Amino acid sequence: MRLIRLGLLAAFLAAAALFVVPKVLPLASASCPDVEVVFARGTGEPPGVGKVGQAFVSALRADTRKSVGAYGVNYPASKDFLAATDGANDASNHVQQMAANCPNTKLVLGGYSQGAAVVDIVTASPLPGLGFRQPLPAEAADHVAAIALFGNPSARASNLMSALTPNFDGKTIDLCNTGDPICSNGTQWSAHLSYVPGMTNQAAKFVAGKV
Repeated sequence: MRLIRLGLLAAFLAAAALFVVPKVLPLASASCPDVEVVFARGTGEPPGVGKVGQAFVSALRADTRKSVGAYGVNYPASKDFLAATDGANDASNHVQQMAANCPNTKLVLGGYSQGAAVVDIVTASPLPGLGFRQPLPAEAADHVAAIALFGNPSARASNLMSALTPNFDGKTIDLCNTGDPICSNGTQWSAHLSYVPGMTNQAAKFVAGKV
């Protein structure tokens, strides 16, 4: 059933077409931020956290007045949607490294559009398969203080996030713009491009209460 849901998720993404963790030396506490946002950008955006991710991080910094680091998930963000698992592996690996080396840092997972699907894969427990090799151990998952998702395609695939990640329900804000065809039955493509600044600010306020 889980693989079927992932298949449905890949189908909806296509319609949108518009290792064991290495052992590393502990980081000095000064290099560990109070909060680290691990964000997966949307399809076609250049490497980094993307427009939605940057707006969210900026709003979170303003709302918390804490040091907030930002890590852009390393994955193609291309129309080869099955490569979302590359992002899931990278995001999970980064969370595990941060949990080991910066145990006092509150971790926030985030994603926009295809990037939201990346986060869905990471937080599904357990969900190996389709190239995903880095499921989060419980001890690393405990360091995830909040999850912020925007334009999530799994909302159209039987709400994959809620179905497979009950342990994160109270920590998650999953936002869908009215009319967005990626996360709802809407037909307004402009809605999928309009998460800044309203919903990024809304998500930042939610996450600020968790970190």
